[in-house]
Amino acid sequence: MIKIRLKRFGKKKEVSYRIVAMQSTTRRDGRPLEELGFYNPRNDEIKLNTEALVKRLQQGAQPTDTVRHLLEKANIFEQVNARTPS
Repeated sequence: MIKIRLKRFGKKKEVSYRIVAMQSTTRRDGRPLEELGFYNPRNDEIKLNTEALVKRLQQGAQPTDTVRHLLEKANIFEQVNARTPS
């Protein structure tokens, strides 16, 4: 199963994260299938590749709880629902 989750990087106490698509069995800092965005919790900066995120979500990728909250903040799920054929 493909998960959309956070990959930690940065120095100690100056952490930031990349939002990535990975196999659920891969370790946290392992090699991602695709990088989908960036999150910096120190200044609450979020940059997302919305097209790639929508594509992965339509393919059935499952976001973690933290990533789901970030995507809801950015209204990504509305775009997924708008692009889904009825």
